[in-house]
Amino acid sequence: METDLNTIHVFKTNIATVDPNCQLRKTLDGHQDIKQWSIDHEDVDCVLRVVSDVLQPETIIGMINDFGHECQELN
Repeated sequence: METDLNTIHVFKTNIATVDPNCQLRKTLDGHQDIKQWSIDHEDVDCVLRVVSDVLQPETIIGMINDFGHECQELN
């Protein structure tokens, strides 16, 4: 029997918008360990959700910080 091991990581960010051609979008879309991601721009915390059964929250936070955005894990 197969089980779904996908983990949804949830973060508070300051990412107000994501341009279709921006490097952040290209990086998240192209990352082999990210199955799906989204940002809720209507939420005051600009919540980022990342589906990955491999990446740790610290790695995702580092990726977002590298693009000059704030990012912290929500529990």
